Amino acid sequence: MAEKTDDKGQAGQEFPGFDPKSVEAYVVKDPQALAMNFARALENLGKAASEWLGPRERGEIGDSVDPMTDLVKTLSKVTEYWISDPKRTLEAQTLLFSSYIGIWTRTLNQFSGQYSGQTVASETDTLPKDKRFADQDWAKNPFFALLRQLYLVTASWADKLVNEAEGLDEHTRHKAAFYVKQVTAALSPANFALTNPEVYRETVASNGANLVAGMKMFAEDIAAGRGDLRLRHTDATKFAIGRNMALTPGKVIAQSEVCEVIQYDPSTETVLKRPLLICPPWINKFYILDLNPQKSFIKWCVDQGHTVFVISWVNPDERHAKKDWESYMREGIDFALTTVEKATGEKQVNAIGYCVGGTLLAATLAYHAQKKNSRIASATFLTTQVDFTHAGDLKVFVDEEQIASMEKQMNTVGYLDGSKMATAFNMLRASELIWPYVVSNYLKGQEPMPFDLLYWNSDSTRMAAANHAYYLRNCYLDNNLSKGQMKLAGKTISLKDIKIPVYNLATREDHIAPPKSVFLGSSLFGGPVDFVLTGSGHIAGVVNPPDKQKYQYWTGGKAEGQYEDWLTDAEENKGSWWPHWHAWVEAKDDERVPARKPGGKALNAIADAPGTYVLERI
Repeated sequence: MAEKTDDKGQAGQEFPGFDPKSVEAYVVKDPQALAMNFARALENLGKAASEWLGPRERGEIGDSVDPMTDLVKTLSKVTEYWISDPKRTLEAQTLLFSSYIGIWTRTLNQFSGQYSGQTVASETDTLPKDKRFADQDWAKNPFFALLRQLYLVTASWADKLVNEAEGLDEHTRHKAAFYVKQVTAALSPANFALTNPEVYRETVASNGANLVAGMKMFAEDIAAGRGDLRLRHTDATKFAIGRNMALTPGKVIAQSEVCEVIQYDPSTETVLKRPLLICPPWINKFYILDLNPQKSFIKWCVDQGHTVFVISWVNPDERHAKKDWESYMREGIDFALTTVEKATGEKQVNAIGYCVGGTLLAATLAYHAQKKNSRIASATFLTTQVDFTHAGDLKVFVDEEQIASMEKQMNTVGYLDGSKMATAFNMLRASELIWPYVVSNYLKGQEPMPFDLLYWNSDSTRMAAANHAYYLRNCYLDNNLSKGQMKLAGKTISLKDIKIPVYNLATREDHIAPPKSVFLGSSLFGGPVDFVLTGSGHIAGVVNPPDKQKYQYWTGGKAEGQYEDWLTDAEENKGSWWPHWHAWVEAKDDERVPARKPGGKALNAIADAPGTYVLERI
């Protein structure tokens, strides 16, 4: 483009905010060095391809559940709707092309406006903000600005096609909307070296050294995943369980085939008479509640005078293939309750269940109610679903066809590999947990920063075949627990039989256990329920120490009616929900006794906390 000169003889801008001199950042200075580094990057890419192909050629990786098949099948139904009627086809095309014409017209006006002296509205005034396009050249550089506008308009158009496709059943529409988000997130110009201004400039400045380092990491991550990509989110070398994570002192005092039971050392002279048993999810490891002393919910509970016991689930392998929901109840929760009684002499406990650990706890309580078992005196559920009507985007992966395919795969090896679940969870937030790391790691060649939460997130666990199949079918697919139709240990159980006090916590931005879903489940219990909503998401909303003074929580009246109405009337409170919960527990029974040592007189320590099961990695 030619520069224009104003009356003072100074160079003006041809594009709003665009400095032609900035083009220099995109000009290759050393073509030979760049070519050599491109060759090195391709060599590393070849190594990545070998790491991917090797396990498949050796038969180490067989047939697996292929989400692409379901994606194509689902989006084909949307396409079929729009092309089945010529009028609809024309409408869809016109909608997209008119948007493209608008972008082109706006771009031309921006150019002509500079020459005529007129002020023309910038595209940043009309298109939504997106942190993927935070770099100023996405708006100032004509080429990248055009790419950004075309992408955002096309993504919005694709989303609109799904929302306006009539005749789709609710599940298909949900899947289509989810898959469209995955596709558009993947095709963002920010994800490619030549169409991302930051990566382009870095490639020119380093003569392609960033791509050499990035492809090296890419090969390493496929090797670490034994043929599948294990995307690194943090510098794993900076963390070790028992060294700078899961540090609260305690002992493993009992062990079954599916869990270890840890009792923590007291830090107060007296403790609440009624012990506290925590049942975490087995989809992840328990130390999310004991990341470090500053963030540890477990340590905080100990410091408030709770005698804390935690179930640490086994990382199952083929030996645990037939361990089902009943096994996890009997050899997990019931085994832990017996252990607590042996160690303390107490027949009743306060229990906490987190996520799927809470779902199992709820089912166990319903079973206990039928058996007149009153060992659990109060229950706290953290981001726990018992009604899966509004279970969020994870329902995309659950229908008869997909579960049958997954069961076939699991029955072959006895478990579902943890990387499969990790990928599914990351896909729920692909624009945060996948593509930014692809760009940073593999295109910019930057090692991720150390972050304890992301280390825990990458420390995945396998799922025993029988247990996982039961969970998917009875909860996500058939929603039997909410209907009073779940069969457990020969009994048909009902949540209405649970009469004990319940503290039910949801997090406002939860994408795994949406607050509306948790709220709906509150009405299914037969006793008093205190529903509490906290800020942030599935993890940060729960792991929120009081001294940080982050987020807030809402309390209100009975958990009945509509979630939106409850939230409108709820009282907002600053800070962490932890003290509020502790006060709730003490209000039920605040009697105290002298502090107890792990195991008491009846049980000997097997190992120091955090135990041995938690150390097993996939």
